[in-house]
Amino acid sequence: MKTIEHSEVIIIGAGAAGLLLAARLAESGKQVTILEAGPKRSLQDLTSSQILARRLKWSGPEVLETGNHPIGHAFNSGSGTGGSSLHHYGVWLRLHENDFSVKTDYNQSLDWPLSYNDLMPHYDRVQEEVGLSGDAKAEKWRPPGSPYPMPPIPLFQQAQVIKKGFDKRKMDLSPIPLAINTLVHNGRPSCMYDGWCDAGCPSGALGNPLAVWLPRAIKSGVNILHDSRAIRILRDTNNSERATAVEYLKNGKKHVLHSNLIVVAAFSVQSSRILLSSFTDNDPAPGNRQDQLGRYLTTHPAGSVYGLFEEETHPYQGVNGGILLNQDFYEEKNYQGAFGSSQWLIANALKPNDLLGYGTGRPDIYGANLKPWLEKAAKHLGTMTLVAEDISLANNRVTLSKRKDSDGVPLAHTHHDCTDQSRQLWSRRMNEGQEILRDAGAYETWQGPMAAVHIMGGTVMGTNDKNSVTDNTGRVHDMENLYVSGPSLFPSSGAVNPTFTLSALASLQADNLISDH
Repeated sequence: MKTIEHSEVIIIGAGAAGLLLAARLAESGKQVTILEAGPKRSLQDLTSSQILARRLKWSGPEVLETGNHPIGHAFNSGSGTGGSSLHHYGVWLRLHENDFSVKTDYNQSLDWPLSYNDLMPHYDRVQEEVGLSGDAKAEKWRPPGSPYPMPPIPLFQQAQVIKKGFDKRKMDLSPIPLAINTLVHNGRPSCMYDGWCDAGCPSGALGNPLAVWLPRAIKSGVNILHDSRAIRILRDTNNSERATAVEYLKNGKKHVLHSNLIVVAAFSVQSSRILLSSFTDNDPAPGNRQDQLGRYLTTHPAGSVYGLFEEETHPYQGVNGGILLNQDFYEEKNYQGAFGSSQWLIANALKPNDLLGYGTGRPDIYGANLKPWLEKAAKHLGTMTLVAEDISLANNRVTLSKRKDSDGVPLAHTHHDCTDQSRQLWSRRMNEGQEILRDAGAYETWQGPMAAVHIMGGTVMGTNDKNSVTDNTGRVHDMENLYVSGPSLFPSSGAVNPTFTLSALASLQADNLISDH
């Protein structure tokens, strides 16, 4: 393949944000090239197997991690066309209105430089394009917006059993809004409910970028350079506020691709690493004149609770993300002396060999006891997943390590601490979760460890360069034509899965870029 030297637009990263932007910009008539660090992937490459699905996760250079709650970069990130959203669960929830003003309302984390109302039309647009199933009326906690285009998934047996516990406590439930087809939508089939969502969904029923945005991007002429790892952004020698090119590695050789407009959409850690690597002898890294680049790295403290029931639950049926939702305490960010929003994702489909599988948190089940226990769990297990809010801290950040990879590029180093307030929130709600399962009839309950799910922050948006890296459009503060897209822009984490919000934000960015460039 001939190496191209110039593209009207360069997007770094072919994940959810990058492919959405690429499709929209190309459809408007712009010449777009994507630099993707990982391999080329298609729906045909995906396999309903947790073991084989691990190849969808990060396979690039090591990321060094420290802190009392590491972000789990290798688990949460992705590699290749589609990025981390190839192995996401399809849980598409909107941030709540008060998630955008956490600093003002609670003196925690950071405020967003835009409001829910700014994103609402893009939530609505994206949910139609991707295809969401759910029940907006039953989802009483949901902020304003249009109804979902498809009805919710069926109430499988595990959900029916666990629902009894919530009913006993008079806690509200609704279907989880999912980027999973319950009907044929935009030419894509409906779900088979076999619980392999995290393995990539080869049928196309899950709204990952390979099924939704990639076909549109390719049809509109987007050029994707795979196995092309962006190293740094190059700037005009006569105007340091203007980006001119991206230096990238392909087959061990350095190349330079020039452009008038560059968007970094390489997921949170790698987006920060690329910008941090882009300093010169005369200028700091883009967006880092006030030492803000890489800061406010967040994740979601999460965990699962489990129960065994006398009645059958058939936990292998359904979808990984769960069937039912509870957000009764979401708006109460000051929760019993702890801080943060939280939610329950209920009746997650699991397989015996799932990465989050039946025996998680049960080191006591081994040897001769393992087989009969698994036989019981395979038919009688119930589970729920807690997702809690992280507090944005300036010292939780991405930096460049002194260690270098085999190509001589400094490795990314992440540091993330979970606050006592977040730990208290997680612990109290996890204990409540076990109580709910017991109320539902579980004769044995336990919980898994605190996990880190999702990665956000590092290039957060804000009002000025003293508290952020970009403005409310994602433009790097001290640059004319350099933008960032994806969850690295999030000033606060909320407690909902980030893919819907990062997609709505990318949709807003696409409109702005088309009109301004």
